[in-house]
Amino acid sequence: MAALATSVTEVAAGLCTYLDASPSPFHAVDSAAALLTAAGFTEIAETDPTPSGPGRYVVRRGGSLLAWSTAEVGDARSPHTPYRVVGAHTDSPNLRIKPRPDWARAGWQMLGVEVYGGALTNSWLDRDLGLSGRVAVRDARAPGGVGQRLWRVDEPLLRVSQLAIHLDRTVRTEGLQLNDQAHLAPHWGLGLETGARRTFRSWLGEQIDVDAADVLGFDAMTHDLTPARRIGPDGDLLASARLDNLATSYAVVRALLEAVDNPSPTPCVPVIVLFDHEEVGSTSERGAQSTFLPAWLERIVLAAGGTRDDYWRALAGTVVASGDMAHATHPNYAERHEPEHPILMNAGPVLKVNANLRYATDALGAAAFALACEQAGVPMQTFVTRSDLPCGSTVGPMTAALTGATTVDFGAPVLSMHSTREICGTLDQAAYAAALAAFLAPA
Repeated sequence: MAALATSVTEVAAGLCTYLDASPSPFHAVDSAAALLTAAGFTEIAETDPTPSGPGRYVVRRGGSLLAWSTAEVGDARSPHTPYRVVGAHTDSPNLRIKPRPDWARAGWQMLGVEVYGGALTNSWLDRDLGLSGRVAVRDARAPGGVGQRLWRVDEPLLRVSQLAIHLDRTVRTEGLQLNDQAHLAPHWGLGLETGARRTFRSWLGEQIDVDAADVLGFDAMTHDLTPARRIGPDGDLLASARLDNLATSYAVVRALLEAVDNPSPTPCVPVIVLFDHEEVGSTSERGAQSTFLPAWLERIVLAAGGTRDDYWRALAGTVVASGDMAHATHPNYAERHEPEHPILMNAGPVLKVNANLRYATDALGAAAFALACEQAGVPMQTFVTRSDLPCGSTVGPMTAALTGATTVDFGAPVLSMHSTREICGTLDQAAYAAALAAFLAPA
């Protein structure tokens, strides 16, 4: 991957900026939309008419985003022109604030939290935590009288303190046992008198400059405050929160920007989609099991003067690539991996295969991704889980089922998946974006 060496520093720096700016799915979408609009994409609302002419467009739905470009296809486009779609997800496991979070114990002010997704909960202990998310506020000028605000506080507000070993000496021999209800509530202040305590809702109102009574609802979550950074004596690794799956989200956005600058000679419409809620099953109005992707693909066809038949013709020629981070072979637990399919850091993007369709990859999808890696000049690795271990899944199978399109699952190597801090290879990130750009604009 020598040809990618010059872009490694740029991609790593851009990824670190994106990660640090995106503590919640809502911020990840906001950051992605900013990158796209800065490059000439026009943001539209879902309630707007679907643009009929050639152009570059982006639309968001909460923590999800979809962008496409028909500007490069021009007169070569017909209503049944197939799509090239690359998908990822914006959510990561974390601790989310309960609706009525305030309580006290032993002189401490505490916040009730719920574990979101399959978090490695031990990694949340003894860390300085900030807060971020989305707030619904009373606003007479907004539709339905409800407005939305994004907010984030990158200050050490919360901490989940671990029990000292002197009070539980079995932790060294029997392992750490955490109860989600009893042991993960963060403390954020002192005070015994209930009336003297600041409530979370009143504090949140102060952050966005509204009265507590006007805070009608919130999606609030914790985030680790340690910034993303390159590590190691040669800087060939990158450590950060939320690499799963914001590293893919960033690569997907970069790929679309590169693809529209170097369009495919074969007419196709490049599309990217970033879904929320993958970590909890994707069943929501904006998850991969929603109508978000198929509805917009159909709207694009109909706006171009096509019919329902044209839409299904377009899907018949469409190929979807579903991106989620992949397990690198762990040097301390190599026996937990399939021995004939080692996954190495900085050795290229990863094709994911599972015979039981936990991944959607089949021979045709694998071929499309292999050709994209070949076109980009990057090597490709193949991940298969051990036959005696269960396999994870991602948005690929459900996207394939909803669209009927050929679908392939892929990723980039990572260690400590679902930890507060994960680690990936810097060279892999440049290769990742290059392969996806080639997929969106096939030669």
